[in-house]
Amino acid sequence: MKQGTEDFNIVKENPEEKNRNYIFQNNKITRLGFYIVASLLIIGITMAIVSGVLI
Repeated sequence: MKQGTEDFNIVKENPEEKNRNYIFQNNKITRLGFYIVASLLIIGITMAIVSGVLI
């Protein structure tokens, strides 16, 4: 049994495309989510470093 070719893209640039094989869409919600996650990671890493220095 052969498997068909997969159409896998990282970012959806064109909103008119009907394909759902995307991880991210190029819109305001995706950018906001990225900035929130990135800031939480930076805060967590900074807190770990500061707590290691103070102990």
